[in-house]
Amino acid sequence: MPFVEVEGARLHYVDVGTGDPPVVLLHAFPLQSDMWGPQVACLAAGRRVIAPDLKGFGKSSAPDDVDAYSMTAYADEVAGLLRHLGVERMVLGGLSMGGYVALSFMAAHADMVEALVLADTRAGRDAPEVLQRRTDQQEQVRRDGISGPDGSGLLETLLAGLLSPAAPESRPQLVGQVRRMMSSNPPAGYIGALEAMKNRPDSTERLASIAVPTLVLVGEHDAAAPPEVVGAWQEQIPGSQLFVVPGAGHLSNLEAPDLFNGAVADFLDRL
Repeated sequence: MPFVEVEGARLHYVDVGTGDPPVVLLHAFPLQSDMWGPQVACLAAGRRVIAPDLKGFGKSSAPDDVDAYSMTAYADEVAGLLRHLGVERMVLGGLSMGGYVALSFMAAHADMVEALVLADTRAGRDAPEVLQRRTDQQEQVRRDGISGPDGSGLLETLLAGLLSPAAPESRPQLVGQVRRMMSSNPPAGYIGALEAMKNRPDSTERLASIAVPTLVLVGEHDAAAPPEVVGAWQEQIPGSQLFVVPGAGHLSNLEAPDLFNGAVADFLDRL
């Protein structure tokens, strides 16, 4: 089980397959690298795929100090992991919070990025009501943990917004899989990531300067990052492509993996 110490964090990561440039995948909040299982299985047949557990999630370390968490810190830790692995150039992909980290990575380490894949994410900062909700969620975790005393805590609230409305009835196994990933993360990771998202920079003004091939994906039924919102900022990235994943919610890579994988594979083959 591979681990590396970088930037004061102990990161766990998946590293499978061979071929350049490697594809690096950054996971959503509040999940972990396991969410990329369908993509790793598909892409590693002909490419090297690297997927870290961001600090606070999965098997990586989870400091209690909220000041240890920021999009810049996440990005620097990923850069440190890649340097440890001898990776100089790669394709960087991120979904939801992973997309926030990817955009911060572009601000600090753009020379390492050969192409960019952004899924179900936003470029701007949170609206005031979202910032307040994140603060309330931090207090909820401090008070009740992630599951709550009666099993109806933050975990279930967040889970309801990650998948399409049809998923609980049509894909109960997938719902259970996502719930298990969420429940295995420590409370400190939730609190720290919420702090990082609250304080993340606005990347909108930097979109026009992105000079690498870029694919943007979004689930048709994504309520957290709706297609019309994603399409608006995607148009600001020169030459970028948009793919709306039919029938999928926020975790489009898990709800429609074949369609998601096909779009990503086609994009990679054209590089």
